[in-house]
Amino acid sequence: MAKTSPIEFIRQVQSETRKVVWPTRRQTVMTAVMVMVMTLLLGIFFFVIDKIFDTGVAFLLSLAK
Repeated sequence: MAKTSPIEFIRQVQSETRKVVWPTRRQTVMTAVMVMVMTLLLGIFFFVIDKIFDTGVAFLLSLAK
């Protein structure tokens, strides 16, 4: 593999950076909102599942008394 000089490396990095398509402000905000909504929904889902299991285990333990 051919070695690249530091200056050539920097030129290549700048060239590749110019090719990047950055998201618009609207896209960034929409993505952030969707992440927050999904996080909230998953939190509620796991809370409900945890409560179901908690109730089930409490019921099974009450049978052992």
